[in-house]
Amino acid sequence: MITFPNAKINLGLNIVRKRSDGYHDLETVFYPIPVEDVLEIGNSPQETSATDQPCRLHLSGLQVDGPLSDNLVVKAYNLLASDYKLPPVEVYMHKHIPFGAGLGGGSADAAFMLKMLNEQFHLQLTVSQLETYAARLGADCAFFISNKPVFATGIGNIFTPIELSLKGYQLYLVKPDIFVSTREAFARIKPCEPEHSVADIIRQPVSTWKDQLKNDFEMSVFPQFPAIAEIKETLYRHGAVYASMSGSGSSVFGLFEPGAIMPDIPVAAGSFVFKAVL
Repeated sequence: MITFPNAKINLGLNIVRKRSDGYHDLETVFYPIPVEDVLEIGNSPQETSATDQPCRLHLSGLQVDGPLSDNLVVKAYNLLASDYKLPPVEVYMHKHIPFGAGLGGGSADAAFMLKMLNEQFHLQLTVSQLETYAARLGADCAFFISNKPVFATGIGNIFTPIELSLKGYQLYLVKPDIFVSTREAFARIKPCEPEHSVADIIRQPVSTWKDQLKNDFEMSVFPQFPAIAEIKETLYRHGAVYASMSGSGSSVFGLFEPGAIMPDIPVAAGSFVFKAVL
C-alpha cells in the first residue's frame, strides 16, 4: 500500500499568550498544499525475533538525521501496536518535503502512517480515534487526518473546520538553506492579543490579506535572517498577491492570482523551490 503525505502552510499566525506550562497559545489557519512525500508499507517477508524492529524503515530522498527509531513514522506504528496486534512491516519513505520549513512534513508522515495502517490491517478506527492517536505524536499531527483547512488554536492542536478554498491560485514556495530554531523564534516573540483574528481575516478576499494577515514569527526571524525577509519581498515584487513565512520558517510562500504567468524568481543556491496550481 502506498500513500503521499502532503505538507501544509500557515495562513497568518498570531502568538496570543504564554501559558503557565511554558507553551504558547496561538491562532493560525492550516491549509494543505501538494508538496508530497511518498510512503509505502508491506508485510515483512520474514519472521522477526524479539530483538528485531517490527517496523523497519527504509529512507530515500532528502537525508533524515537521527536514529530511525525516533522517526515519527516508526513512532506511529509503535503507538498503534501498543493497542493492536500488528504484524511486522517494511516501510519505504521517500522524503521530498524539506525539514525545518514550517510545512509539517514529519507530522504529515506520521498521520498518513496511522491512516495507512488502519486501512491495511482493517483496524476500523474512526476519524476521531485516529485524530486522538495523532495528537499524541505532535500538536499538528491530527490536522493531517482529515487534511482539510482548519482554524487552529491552543498550541496548534485545537481545530475548527473552516470554509476556505484557494483553488486556482498559484503557489510559489521557497525554502532557503537556512535553519531557524523554533525555540529561539518563540523566545524572541512578545505575545499579544491580535486586533483582528486570523479566522475573520481569511474570510476576506485574498487581495486584502497583504496588510492584515500577519505571521508574528516574522518579527523575530527576519532580523536574524534577512535573506528570508528578502524572499518575501522578492515574491511581492514579482506579483504575488499575498506572501508570508510559514510557521516559524524558514520556508516562504507566495500566492499568485489564478491564470497569472508564474515568474522565474532568483533564489540562493541550495534552496528548495516548489510551484503548483492549488
